[in-house]
Amino acid sequence: MDSSLPIRVFLVDDHLLFRMGLRTAFEDSGIEIAGEAGCASEFFDLLPSAVFDVLLLDIVLPDVSGVEVARRLRKFSPLSKILVLSAESDSETVCDLVDMGVDGFISKSVPVEELRRAVECVAGGGEYFGKDAARILNDVRVARGRCDCGFTGRENEIVGLCAQGLSGKEIASRLNISLKTVEAHKNNIFRKLGINNSVELVRYALKYGIVKL
Repeated sequence: MDSSLPIRVFLVDDHLLFRMGLRTAFEDSGIEIAGEAGCASEFFDLLPSAVFDVLLLDIVLPDVSGVEVARRLRKFSPLSKILVLSAESDSETVCDLVDMGVDGFISKSVPVEELRRAVECVAGGGEYFGKDAARILNDVRVARGRCDCGFTGRENEIVGLCAQGLSGKEIASRLNISLKTVEAHKNNIFRKLGINNSVELVRYALKYGIVKL
């Protein structure tokens, strides 16, 4: 997306004061609340005409759960970016959300600055689960106590750039290689860690406390 334009967020949360607070918190931050709804039915009524870059979605809603909202939205608009925001949840719920392809999950208890970073990360095509997925990759490697893991020099280089929070596109530009090549290296890194994809990466991070809910 054009970095000169504000990131448009559609906020679905049943607490009016929370929605008002986020509007204030996002002022002058390059993020704007482009739409809001207090329940799932209201959101789906507005969805056909809604224009947004990221859906910021609470799990606990008065009519149906945010999990169901995410599931329905994935069918209606598979490419929509979804960042789930909740006061409390369990790892099973988060894993269900990861399985259906949400782009991130973040607790309502985080500082506003972290929430902004999460929105920016997801809007830019990244994933954010308490921390961005690139850093999770490096932290899983460290947690396993296998600092080399049989990685090639280029793979170690890519993991190092991931640890800095660079996206796949940014890594490709930095190393002067294609995004497809970066993804191929990341798949090899996953295989050497015994992980097949980003979903398994997040599951592992949740299980071993690398990501905290």
